[in-house]
Amino acid sequence: MPDRLWFTEDDAANELLAKNPFALLVGFALDQQVTVQQAFQGPLRLKQRLGTLDPRKVAQADLEPLFREKPAIHRFPGAMAERVRELAATVAEDYGGKAERIWTDAADSADLRKRIAGLPGFGEMKIKSLSAVLAKRFGVTVAEGLVPSHPTLGDVDSAQALTDYQAAKKAHKAEWMASKSGR
Repeated sequence: MPDRLWFTEDDAANELLAKNPFALLVGFALDQQVTVQQAFQGPLRLKQRLGTLDPRKVAQADLEPLFREKPAIHRFPGAMAERVRELAATVAEDYGGKAERIWTDAADSADLRKRIAGLPGFGEMKIKSLSAVLAKRFGVTVAEGLVPSHPTLGDVDSAQALTDYQAAKKAHKAEWMASKSGR
């Protein structure tokens, strides 16, 4: 088990991501249309503003004002506050408030895929990226079958690796977009 994940420039945020499974899920939920660093800084900011990351309490809270407070947790504070609230409600209701049960209780890779896909805002790219982090950083064997061949956040094990990952992700995304447009 890592003592931190190197997804931000803030050591406290990196430590929280490694130690709190719900924080990790919140970071992934926020990881769209903002930098990786901003997305994964979000769980720490939310915890500082709300006082907790207990999914049951997050699900009951009015998150939008906390997301709007400067610096904003996300560039789309209303929509992302609602997404995080829905994520917290799902974790609270379906997994007894224990986010790690999503992977610790998964029977196999197919079950894990289904569980992650059932989370609000988690599509195919997030399934693969979260699975790569779980397999490569936390040793979750049921996640291994979902790890893609291209670089993911699962490959990030240092500040330099984050920089390298972002460059590789940009190149991979450009190739993928070109292939979709028939070029």
